[in-house]
Amino acid sequence: MRRVSSRIAVHVLPVISVFVGCSSGGDDNEGNGALDPNAPPVVDGDWYRPTVETTWQWQLQPDAGGEINISHDVDVYDIDLFDVPDETIDALQAAGRRVICYFSAGSYEPFRDDAGEFDAAEIGRPLEGFEEERWLDIRSANVHRIMGARLDRAAARGCDGVEPDNVTGFSNGTGFPLTADDQLAINRFLANEAHARGLSVGLKNDLDQVPDLVAYFDFAVNEQCHEFDECESLRPFIDAGKPVWNAEYADSFVEDADERARICEDSRAANLRTLILPIDLDDSFRFDCDVD
Repeated sequence: MRRVSSRIAVHVLPVISVFVGCSSGGDDNEGNGALDPNAPPVVDGDWYRPTVETTWQWQLQPDAGGEINISHDVDVYDIDLFDVPDETIDALQAAGRRVICYFSAGSYEPFRDDAGEFDAAEIGRPLEGFEEERWLDIRSANVHRIMGARLDRAAARGCDGVEPDNVTGFSNGTGFPLTADDQLAINRFLANEAHARGLSVGLKNDLDQVPDLVAYFDFAVNEQCHEFDECESLRPFIDAGKPVWNAEYADSFVEDADERARICEDSRAANLRTLILPIDLDDSFRFDCDVD
């Protein structure tokens, strides 16, 4: 399920379930599961490296006909790692599109086919607005193993890259005492492990850590930087020649052509690739600031 993951408020909930993770800081997960928050970036290798001008489409839910609409004239499609059939990936790549595969790297989704591999102690508090989905203890070696397996799946399915989501647990009410270093450790782990498999990788939101992570990631996926006046935080990606793929959901941008034109003008001036989309990401409508 999609979310505006950089917008989830920090909140405190009572421990009401065995699924709410331990927050003592003294369990076996302490210490990043042997991950190094200062690991250097993997920069040499043969993987897809989009440019600032690379255009995109983002559809994670099927449309009204139960399909992914593959007809948009763009360079890259960002689609779900688990749910999209092989034929869709094959058709997109046969048409010259690159395929980025989405998965959640920081939350437990009970509907995924590997959900049973997580330990109860690794499953924390619900994500605001997505009560069945829960934050993960990103310090856990088992969580790292599962994420590595998801990267293996992306490589095996022929994805050109990945979009790991929910990589802002340190600034949310997860139920675990996560630190900024914990987040840097797993985000750098995800980037380096993606590159080791020949996959491009994007940083999802996590604006506070952009300066520390831009060297590790090939592109940024952002939600609502125009609405929240945060686009300047993504400037390091543009300066490094890497694209920022931004989605806006505000009703005013959807309904008001003048407001939409203003946002798109700002987007083009900042050299961002901005789409105005439904928050369900089901292709029920789409405005592209590079076209419309």
